[in-house]
Amino acid sequence: MIEVPQAFVNSTVQREGKRGAGWVEGLPALVAELLDRWGCAPDGEVLHGGVGIVVPVRRSADRIRAVIKVSFPHPGNVHEPDAFAAWGGQGAVRLYERDDARFAMLLERVRESSLAEVEDTGEVAAVAGRISRRLAVPAPDGLPRLSDKAGGWRRQLLLDQAEFDQALPARTVDAALDTVRELGRGQPDLLVHGDLHAKNILRAEREPWLAVDPKGWVGDPAYDGGTLLKPLIFQHVMRHGDGDLRRAAHRILDHFAEAAGLDRERTRRWAHLHLVQAAFHGRRHGFRIAREGPGLDLVTQFLDRLAETLTPYRHPSHP
Repeated sequence: MIEVPQAFVNSTVQREGKRGAGWVEGLPALVAELLDRWGCAPDGEVLHGGVGIVVPVRRSADRIRAVIKVSFPHPGNVHEPDAFAAWGGQGAVRLYERDDARFAMLLERVRESSLAEVEDTGEVAAVAGRISRRLAVPAPDGLPRLSDKAGGWRRQLLLDQAEFDQALPARTVDAALDTVRELGRGQPDLLVHGDLHAKNILRAEREPWLAVDPKGWVGDPAYDGGTLLKPLIFQHVMRHGDGDLRRAAHRILDHFAEAAGLDRERTRRWAHLHLVQAAFHGRRHGFRIAREGPGLDLVTQFLDRLAETLTPYRHPSHP
C-alpha cells in the first residue's frame, strides 16, 4: 500500500471536509487496485499537487516509466484525460490508461523540474508559447466552451464593481467588461489548456518540455496568456524588483504571443481580464499564497497595480 503524503491529507481535509477525509482514506486501496489492473509496480515516492497525488510506476509488460495520477473528484478535473487523448502526446504527456469514474490516469512520466526554474521570463514565455501553439488543435466534441462562461464573467464583474467600488478605476473594470463582450462570446473551436503556467510545463525525456494538468477548454488559445502571466510576473518581481512593471509584463506577453502565433493585443486583453478577475477574487476568497492579513493586502495591491498598468490609456468605451 502506498503512503499518502501528510501535507496532502491535511490540505485536502481542510479544503473538502469530511468528504475529503473519506476520499484520502480510500486512496491507498484505490491505487493498489489501479496498479493491479494496469499491470504496474510502484517506482518511487508518492508526489502530490494541490488536488491530486502522483505515483511513479513501471509497467510490468514493457518496463515503461509512467505515473498513476489520481485527482479529487471535481468538475474542473473531468476533461483532463479528454485533452490528453486529443493531443496524443503532442506538446503534452501521453495518456496510456484512464478511469474517468475514479478521476485516475496512467500517464507518461516526466521530471519534477518545471519551467518555473528558468530565470529568464522571456525564455519561459517563449517556451510556453511554443507549447501553446502545438496544443491548439481542433477540439473534440463534448468539451466545455470558454464562450459559455462569458455571461457569468460579466455578471461577476458587475457585482464586484458594485461591491468593491473603490478597488479599481472604472476604466480598468470597463476594459475587462469590453473584453468579455468583444472576445468572450465568439471564440474558435480550438483546444485550450486552460491553466498553462510555468509549473505546469515540465522537463521530459521524449521532448525538452511537456505540458501537464490541463483543464481541457474549447476557445481562444490567447486566453492562456493570462494564466501564464500572473505567476510569472510575480516570479520576475521577486527576482528583479518591480521598477518597470509595464515593460516586464509586456515583454512576457509579447514573447508568448510571438511564439504561439497569436495576436499581441488580443493576448494582452485576455491577460488584463485575468488580472481584474483575480484582484476581485482575492478580495472575496484570498489567494493560495496569502489567505489573509498583510500578505493578502500586498498581493491584492500588486494585482490592482498590474491590472491598471495593462489597461489601455484610451479604450473604445471611453473615447
